[in-house]
Amino acid sequence: MHPNWKPFPLSEIFTILPGKRLTKSDMTEGLRPFIGASDSNNGVTAWVNNTNESLDSNVLGVNYNGSVCETFFHPYECIFSDDVKRLHLKSGVDSKYIMLFLKTIILQQKCKYEYGYKFNEQRMLRQTILLPVDSSGNPDWHFMEMFMRKLETQMLETTIEIFKNRINVNKCKWGG
Repeated sequence: MHPNWKPFPLSEIFTILPGKRLTKSDMTEGLRPFIGASDSNNGVTAWVNNTNESLDSNVLGVNYNGSVCETFFHPYECIFSDDVKRLHLKSGVDSKYIMLFLKTIILQQKCKYEYGYKFNEQRMLRQTILLPVDSSGNPDWHFMEMFMRKLETQMLETTIEIFKNRINVNKCKWGG
């Protein structure tokens, strides 16, 4: 584990942008993901042909309504409901691994927020998260990247072993 962690306000790490209201009656069916305040399917609540000023990609979508504080990473182009804020890293770092690390850190705040105490923009701006820091006290982007890459590799290795074992069992059953 990283030896040094420091609190950072989300407003110091991210630019926080709004989604845009799109009613069901205005939606046209299509291939573009529409991100709503859901806790499943990576926040995708519909597939639309619509576009608006919330069109974005490589961003964290954070619910402040509905399933409050649920956070999903969207590397693909999509549009966002007005119940979801879009968080872009200010640092210019463009890595799915860092975004996934930050997604997990933000999700740790979920227990503080609920329907009556929304994770609105003002609270998001003030909310602090603990991040690993480098020797200068800045977020340690390299550590976050390497940590998530290692975690991904471990998960893939485990999955491969499971499939290898299943293949070997099936070979024995069928005499292969």
